[in-house]
Amino acid sequence: MPGYVLSCCSTADLTRDWLESRDIQYLYFNYYLDGEPCKDDFGVTNSPAELYAKMLAGSDAKTSQVSVGDYAEHFERFLAAGQDVLHVTLSSGISSTYNSACVARDQLAEKYPDRRVVVVDSLAASAGYGLLMDRLADLRDSGMGLDELAAWAEAHKLEVQHWFFSSDLTFFVRGGRVSKAAGLVGGMLKICPVMDVEPDGSLAVKEKIRTKAKAEKRVVEKMVELAEGGLDYSGKCFISQSECADDAREVARQIEATFPKLDGHVEIFPIGATIGVHTGPGTVATFFWGHPRS
Repeated sequence: MPGYVLSCCSTADLTRDWLESRDIQYLYFNYYLDGEPCKDDFGVTNSPAELYAKMLAGSDAKTSQVSVGDYAEHFERFLAAGQDVLHVTLSSGISSTYNSACVARDQLAEKYPDRRVVVVDSLAASAGYGLLMDRLADLRDSGMGLDELAAWAEAHKLEVQHWFFSSDLTFFVRGGRVSKAAGLVGGMLKICPVMDVEPDGSLAVKEKIRTKAKAEKRVVEKMVELAEGGLDYSGKCFISQSECADDAREVARQIEATFPKLDGHVEIFPIGATIGVHTGPGTVATFFWGHPRS
């Protein structure tokens, strides 16, 4: 085994079993529901269905980043055991957690002068962040050392493509990502915004498409356009969904029919609480390896 730990946060939106099977360490993000602190713990505290039902009923849900203290406690477990840490954070374009991780790293440097914490900003989100972690675990298992793996992550992280749409704009409006007027018109006309994650790790609306079926088709078209190798894409594809499993399965069906060389079946995961608080139900996000975001 390598002399370092590969680590991420629960916002990679994979399952606990998936992360543990890949020997990826993790720590939880936090959120507040009606003022009460909760852990983004893979749906244990609140299942996705419970969370969205409470939000739709009017509960006030807010996210909270991982504190410097939480990061320091997480890192120190491994440093004290004589292991270095490669930690990959949620995108700095949607969270300031990267900065918190760096502060914790610097605070621990004096106490553990012979150990190292390397922090990488994923510039990715949800299972796109998870797709990056999955590849890093493959490379670690092939024998890649900490410095080489960190350099690989920095060089290739923008190759993780994120394309997603939402059929329910309620929480995009509440969060200020869509205006009230646009949300009202969008709901009446069944408009689904198609979005991506930009090179700086922020979210951006790229197209506005009428009807969910056309949005599903458009996401697959973007994969044809941008995937590594085009129709010969042979990498993995992950999908995240927020209480719209049938929609996610339909996108997965289209992808598997379009890309016969895909590495296994499309893996579908629930969107976790941190991302779900902002999207609400009705979001399907597709992630794959492709041309660098630009």
